[in-house]
Formats: sequence, C-alpha cells, structure tokens
Amino acid sequence: MAEALRDMFSRSFLNSLEKKFVSVSKDFNQKTFQKSILNSNYSSLELKQRVRAISQAMSDALPVSYKKQIHILKEVAPHVNGFCGTIFPDFVEKNGLNDYKTSIDALEFFTPFSTAEFAIRPFIVSYPETMGQMHRWTDHENHHVRRLASEGCRPLLPWGMRLQVFVENPIPVLPILEKLKNDSSDYVYRSVANNLNDISKHHPDLILNIAKKWYGNSDTTNKVVKHALRTLLKKGNQTAMQIIGFDETKLPLVKSFTLSDIDIEIGSKIILHTELIANKNGRIRLEYEVEFPKKNKSHGIKVFQLGEKTLKKGEQISITKSHSFADLSTRKHYSGEHKFTLKMNGIKSKSVSVLLRDK
Repeated sequence: MAEALRDMFSRSFLNSLEKKFVSVSKDFNQKTFQKSILNSNYSSLELKQRVRAISQAMSDALPVSYKKQIHILKEVAPHVNGFCGTIFPDFVEKNGLNDYKTSIDALEFFTPFSTAEFAIRPFIVSYPETMGQMHRWTDHENHHVRRLASEGCRPLLPWGMRLQVFVENPIPVLPILEKLKNDSSDYVYRSVANNLNDISKHHPDLILNIAKKWYGNSDTTNKVVKHALRTLLKKGNQTAMQIIGFDETKLPLVKSFTLSDIDIEIGSKIILHTELIANKNGRIRLEYEVEFPKKNKSHGIKVFQLGEKTLKKGEQISITKSHSFADLSTRKHYSGEHKFTLKMNGIKSKSVSVLLRDK
C-alpha cells in the first residue's frame, strides 16, 4: 500500500506541480525546485520521505516569507487532490511551527483537498490551545475538517507522530469524539471509532464504559461502538462481546472443525471447514485464531473473521474458508507448526494444527 502511494509522487506529478506553481507565482524558481529534488536522491525515497522532499523543494523554490509562501500554496493546493495533497500540510508541519495562526488557518484550508491529520500533531504537542481549535472544528460545515478534529488527535495514528500525552491520558480527546459520534458522514464517525479503538489499547475500561452508554442510541453510534471495540473483540473481551450482543452462554455445539491438509509448503493454501448446531437461539461471532512461529523462534497470534450469525435452536450451519500461506509485504511465513483454533463469541473451542514446510 505504501509503495503504491509512493508511486503517485512520480516525475510526471513533479512536472505537473512545477507548472501549477509557475502559473500562479513569479516567485517560484523551477531550477531551484528541480535541484532540490535531485539532491534528495528522490528515486530511492519511501512514501513519507518523498512527501518531505517535495515540501523542502517547495520551500527552497519560494524565497519569500512564510506567510507569502502559504498564500502561494493556497493557490496551488485546490488542483492537487488525494494523498498527493499531503505535501501542503507537510509544508506547514515543517515550516510553520513558529507561526501558529497562519499555520492553523492553512491546515484548515488544505485538509479538504487531502488530509492534515499528520501535520496537526506537532501543533497539538507545542500549543495546548490547538485542542480548543479542534473542538471548534467539530461544528465545521466541511466533513473533511470535522474529521481532522477526530483523526488528528488519535493517540496512535498509523504513520503519524505518537501523541504520548493522550496515550497516558485520553480524557481531553473525549469531548471531540462525543460531538462527532452521530456525524452524518461515515468518513467522520469512522474516525471517531478509530480514535476510540486507539484509546482502548491502553484504557479498555474507559472505552467499555463509553460503549455501554452509546450502544443502542442510534444506528450510527452502534456502528461506531462496534468498530471501536474491534481490538477488544479480537482479544475475546467478554464485556465487549456482551455490549454488541454476543452471549457466551449461547454458543452452538461444534460438530467438526477440520483442515484440508496437515502438511504443506509455504506458498500453498488450505481449506478450513466447520459444522455447528445451535442448542439455543442467539447471535454468534465466529473467528479462527492462528498461532504461528516467528523468525526469532517465538510465537505470534493472528485472528481472522469467519462471520457473524443469528441462529435458532436446532439450526445447523456449515462454513468453509480458504487460508493462504503465501508471503505478503505485510506478513512472512516461517516453517513449523501452525495451530488453528475456532473461536465463538471470543471463547476458544476446538483446535487443529498444520505443519508448514519450506519449499
């Protein structure tokens, strides 16, 4: 994913960006821009390194005051949408920490064309009043700006600066999430859920209490709560299960849980098959857990979804699922025993193992 995004910042993109700057500002120096990119060894840079290299090149090519630079960037930014537009908030993050007002106004302007969720974080750390501004953004007419209020203060934002102050004490974040929990845009309320999920990793009881208050209030808050509890649900937290309506006392009987093979090579796949019969009416969340060997000879665990069902007493169901052992950019497999365990409403049931061998 990161590699694909990196490729968006191609030479053709840089050429197009140059032309846009030239068209709006006589102060923009194309030769300086090109030299700055060349000096960065651009082709070897990863995603965020490319974003920063472009930010630096824009700064080098605009030998004017920061306020005037921002004025020029505002002329160009509406023509650069999607993730490529993060170069403008990144410029603010890199150059604007000493001019709070200009920078905050710029981030509000830039975020609808892309996102300023990464760039806002140093301002949260350096300027306590930023959280007040973000709370005001919860009433903004543009849903991108409202989302910035939530996404920007996530304690554990992927690819973003860790906000340790909120890892330790997330209370200042909660009023923002409260305001946005019923937002009309799924782009916004899913961000609320992601923020709550971040918090749940260090303060599970706090999030469980919020979930109890919110669940059942509306269809939107139900979606928020379920997505917010996903880490706790994967861990089999029974309070989280009960909030969503999965009762450990209503588990079906497992007639079978099998694998199509028990001895295969890396790169192959197997078929999981399970048959269940309900002994009571109830909802079930079905998952399987894989315990696997890691490179350092320790073991890791990953949970995979099989689905959710509402069963009537006596009902029988059969579920088949393919599981691949092909290496991915995000997951590499190592030889050894891989233990598969069926989980129902977070409760472990039957297990079976497969021996994975090198090719």
